[in-house]
Amino acid sequence: PDTTKPTITVQYQGGFPQSCDVLEKGKEYILKLKVTDNISVEKYAVDIHHNFDHHTHDDQGAQCELDPIKTPINAFLYRESFTISNSPKEHEINQKINIPNDVDSGDYHCSISVIDGTGWQSRTSIDIKIQ
Repeated sequence: PDTTKPTITVQYQGGFPQSCDVLEKGKEYILKLKVTDNISVEKYAVDIHHNFDHHTHDDQGAQCELDPIKTPINAFLYRESFTISNSPKEHEINQKINIPNDVDSGDYHCSISVIDGTGWQSRTSIDIKIQ
């Protein structure tokens, strides 16, 4: 049986976003991350949500300087799932994300999860800011 979880890598030339990156409102970005597995990568999901309450996820990379805790008014929220065609062992995610002009500035998490062909899931979360 498969006992190996898939991997998610953003630490490479062109990988985006990196910890503490600042994304500007009104702009389009392309998330670039590499996902790999010993058998196949099948699905991935992107979840960008506010971190105005300073919550954490298990695998945060570099600690970024956080803004003061605040209550969201119109926080940016992006949650989408995608299927990876042809069940490859390696895949580079190239996902367009548009940041609206009218969302709250501040601290956000960009969380990525990937599921392999036997159901194993891995996830990572990257601290970013939207201004």
